[in-house]
Parts: sequence; C-alpha cells; structure tokens
Amino acid sequence: MRKTSDLLAFARLVTALDPWLDRIVIIGGWAHRLYRLHPRAQALDYAPLTTLDTDIAVPAVLPVRERDIRDHLRAAGFVEEFFGDDQPPATHYRLGAEEGGFYAEFLAPLVGGGYNRKNKRTATAQIGGVTVQRLRHIGLVLDDPWEVDLDLAGVTDGRRTVRIAHPARFLAQKVLIHSRRSPSNRAKDILYMHDTFEVFGSRLAELGADWEATIAPRLHRRDAARVRKAAERLFGETTDDIRVAVTMATGRSLTPESVRETC
Repeated sequence: MRKTSDLLAFARLVTALDPWLDRIVIIGGWAHRLYRLHPRAQALDYAPLTTLDTDIAVPAVLPVRERDIRDHLRAAGFVEEFFGDDQPPATHYRLGAEEGGFYAEFLAPLVGGGYNRKNKRTATAQIGGVTVQRLRHIGLVLDDPWEVDLDLAGVTDGRRTVRIAHPARFLAQKVLIHSRRSPSNRAKDILYMHDTFEVFGSRLAELGADWEATIAPRLHRRDAARVRKAAERLFGETTDDIRVAVTMATGRSLTPESVRETC
C-alpha cells in the first residue's frame, strides 16, 4: 500500500484491531478501495474513490478479552466523538486532525423493529467495548467475506490479513439501503457500484453465481426481488443521482449514460 496519510491512518486502525481481524469485516468505502488488492481484481487506470471514514461491521457478540476494542483504539491515538440522543450515543473513533480527519465507525445488524419492550430505540449498543450503530442489512455484508493481505511496514512489523465485504454482497447491500440514503450518499454509492463492476469486470459471472447460489436464497424474498429489479429501478433511466455520481469521478471521462449502462 502507498504510504499516504490516509493509508497510514488506516494501517494504524488495522493494527489496533488486530485481535479481532478474524471476526470483523471492512465494508463501505474502504472495502471498495481494498478490492484493488484482491487477486481477482483487474487493474484500472484510475484511482479509487477515497473516504475519511472506515465502516467496520461487527457481529452481535465478540469474544471477551483482557483489553477491549476501545482500549486498543485509545492506545493507538483514537478519541471518541459522540453524536445524537441515543443511549449509548452514536460514536466516531477519530485519529486526530493531524491525520486528515480519519475516523472509524462500528456497525452491527439491526434485528426486529428497532425498539425494545420499553419502546426505547435500539439504534446503538455496546459490543467489544465500543459503541456500534445497529443498521439493517449489515448482516448481509458480514457473511462470506473475502480477504486481502496488507503490508503494514512503517506502522508495525509484518503483514495483516483483513476481511472485506464480498463484492456481490456489497452491491446488494448498496441497492437495499439506497432509498434511505441522503442524495450525496446515494450518488457516491452509485459510483461505488459502477467501479466495483469495473474492478471485477472479468469475474462478473462468478459473482452472479455466488448471488444465485448462496446470497439470494438467504435473503427475504422481498429483498432479493429488490436487488433483481435494481437494473431497471435504479438505472433504467438517467437520474440526478447518476449525474451527481459522475461529478464525483474527478479526472475521469465518465458520462451519466456510461455509468447507467455499466450498472
């Protein structure tokens, strides 16, 4: 990996999370970025979209250790920032202004209606010592992750293997959460989808086989149908979301129509 400030910050995060790397999954923008390192990826002539935040999916239960995730993050220089009125409050784990605003968020599956028996929101929880946000469809990207090897020279000795969202699951989750996202995030997700199709362009048949064999059968029938209809529903015509996505692809010759056709 190139030693730019955000990559060094990400390496520090991975090092801090080392005891849990076999249980957690990198999703969102950093999964999209790390796809370039996977053996099945094909080389592209443009840089991946960058992001300041790292989304980390965690299971509902993590093993109890002498020092929890929060302890490891604080020791690595991460500080907590709290948001909202939920209890515990939603939390960003930020490395500091000198690192360009890099931060991590932890996400876990939301099961049920989002409220407990006392009619209190269950949007957040404590898992492994950190505050997680509970969101729908996180379980989708926790299952069957792929792995990439990272060279962390300059941050720690040796290499680390991290788990990243399976690309077909990544794409399906983006489709399923699309309507709940803000306009800017919808546009960014469209660019993520477009670029994922390109980076695995020679492997689309394999990803399609994974979808049909192991992903779609485990989804609720309604959700599987939404994914299958996404080509028409999200990309049947050129939308404002697609137009904004093109403006985010700086230094590239994309057009709204080319993005629509690819997706």
